[in-house]
Amino acid sequence: MREEREDRCGSRVIHRDLVEAAKDSALSAGEREGLADLFKALGDGSRLQILWALTQRELCVCDLAAALGASESAVSHQLRLLRSLRLVANRREGVVLYYRLADEHVARLIRLALEHVRE
Repeated sequence: MREEREDRCGSRVIHRDLVEAAKDSALSAGEREGLADLFKALGDGSRLQILWALTQRELCVCDLAAALGASESAVSHQLRLLRSLRLVANRREGVVLYYRLADEHVARLIRLALEHVRE
């Protein structure tokens, strides 16, 4: 019979070895914060529309705004946030900024989540 014990919080612990293994593999504070920020960004419909459009091709702010039916100002604001989270990158051609997904991980993450939703 397994001995039940309490941990520091007063919670029951039946499998101490499994609890310790879970603690050893826990995310760092920085990883938790980064993942939470990523999922918050993906939790907004406007930002998801922008990211989805960018899975297809590189676009400038005005074209993104037209595709989404939003103002250039609103799209620019969202792109700034997405850029700060390293989800999108840009390049300048004259006075026009073109945006693209920062890397293939972003596209894969969105496609995988969409696959999950569609199942």
